[in-house]
Amino acid sequence: MALKSTIFKANLQIADIDHGYYADHAFTLARHPSETDERMMVRLAAMALHAHALQEVCQGDGTLAFGAGLSDPDDPDALLTDFTGRKRLWIEVGQPEDKPLAKACGQADAVCVYAFHHAAEVWWKGIAGKLTRLDRLQVWRIPADAAQALAQLAERSMQLQATVQDGALTLSSDKASATLEPLRWK
Repeated sequence: MALKSTIFKANLQIADIDHGYYADHAFTLARHPSETDERMMVRLAAMALHAHALQEVCQGDGTLAFGAGLSDPDDPDALLTDFTGRKRLWIEVGQPEDKPLAKACGQADAVCVYAFHHAAEVWWKGIAGKLTRLDRLQVWRIPADAAQALAQLAERSMQLQATVQDGALTLSSDKASATLEPLRWK
């Protein structure tokens, strides 16, 4: 019998000072059996970093949601769509291959990758040359220690505050907090 995804609920209060975006979001995260808490929380952090696009890109009339992720390799980890169904932002987490990224760039206005694993530098050195022609793509590096600190916040039911200031994200609960400052590679 196949293992089922574990469901996590996150109430996220976002104060994005950099973009003047302040809102509360309720997210449901389905964690695939092979997904770690670290990867799941990086997905949530990416959502917090891009939530302002709901207002800036879609003028408040869009949907920011998690995709099937590991369950469907053709689906993003997170996606922003406008009211017409147009894919405005495609978010991938981890170390994806170049061909799926090229396909995503053809389907969405913008694609962001968040690499967080300790081997991300090796992945980037091997793939960077293949991604230079993808002008819709941004690649960000989240330090491995920051990603591990995010994993400590994972609970089945989470009440989290996200503050974005000067490019850094602080995600905190009543028990702990983690701060990360993504480094842009592309």
